[in-house]
Amino acid sequence: MILRSPALAAALCALLLTGCAGGTPGPGTSSAPAAPTAASDAPSSTPTEDEDSQPLAGLTIAVDPGHNGGNMKNASKISRQVDDGRGGTKACNTTGTATSDGFAEHEFNWKVADHLRTLLEDKGASVIMSRKDDTGIGPCVDERGKFAAEADILVSIHANGSESTKPFGFGAIIAPDREHAESKKLATSLVKGLKDADFRANPSYGKKTIIERTDLGGLNHATVPAVLMEMGEMRNPEEAKTMKTDSGRKRYAEGLAAGIEDYFKGRG
Repeated sequence: MILRSPALAAALCALLLTGCAGGTPGPGTSSAPAAPTAASDAPSSTPTEDEDSQPLAGLTIAVDPGHNGGNMKNASKISRQVDDGRGGTKACNTTGTATSDGFAEHEFNWKVADHLRTLLEDKGASVIMSRKDDTGIGPCVDERGKFAAEADILVSIHANGSESTKPFGFGAIIAPDREHAESKKLATSLVKGLKDADFRANPSYGKKTIIERTDLGGLNHATVPAVLMEMGEMRNPEEAKTMKTDSGRKRYAEGLAAGIEDYFKGRG
């Protein structure tokens, strides 16, 4: 730093054509214009916008479309016994049900799952599926639970096939002890999502539309929060009509996607 005496400073000031220390500029003079400020080329950061458009970023969702298109012609392969996750055994898989005019459950499950995959990926999630298409055999029920081991949650998609045409509505099924608390929270969110999408709940599933079962191998083998959703009754004429349309299947998927997003919002 250079120090100057007050006298020297005063002398220098007197020699200046303009005033010092706030003096009024003389005639014909003007104060120097301010230097222009360069505009930043960097875009402003809006993390909340990213979070709103990609609310499931960083999450892995396991989706299990029940049954498979090749099961019907391979009865011996799907009837072999596998570990049921409870110390017993059960059939590898089954053929599933169908509407009264033959629209198969395995196809419905696959098409809803395919819509769901797209919706979840659009929200930023990574999605893994228990099967790659609707023409194969299996996989067995134990594999349908185990494949989700590295995922954050597992959602299994099915539809009911009651003999009567009167039953209606969807319901959620969880195992009573496997990740029970979180599975119940996930089921609650999925139920809400489907109700908000204007689907009816099946009254036989109780007030909360959630029941517990120990006989479902996929749920028994899951090590993450897992829910099996029975999306509706395929023999109910009204629900069958919805299931057979692409717009109806997409609406089912939208309800599930909303429920999944709601679940993770609740987890914070």
